[in-house]
Amino acid sequence: MNKNFKDYTEKAEILKVLAHPVRLCIVRGLLEKGQCNVSYMQDCLEIPQSTLSQHIQKLRTAGIIKGTRNGLEINYKVCNPMVVRLIQVLF
Repeated sequence: MNKNFKDYTEKAEILKVLAHPVRLCIVRGLLEKGQCNVSYMQDCLEIPQSTLSQHIQKLRTAGIIKGTRNGLEINYKVCNPMVVRLIQVLF
């Protein structure tokens, strides 16, 4: 057993963020599509934009997704290879 809890803490935090059905759906959808913007996600998920923004912020803060600005819109994509592997295993 490894007593270096830093590794466990980082992974546990990612699992906590992914433990919400909407965030799990966002990440899976981004992996399937490659990248997309908030309007597209909102249309697919049928949730209020403010709710979606809160979920996106949690995913960004955890380092799971990142956004690239293209004019007025931001396109998001999954940027964490460990999360990619995890989603592949789950689905």
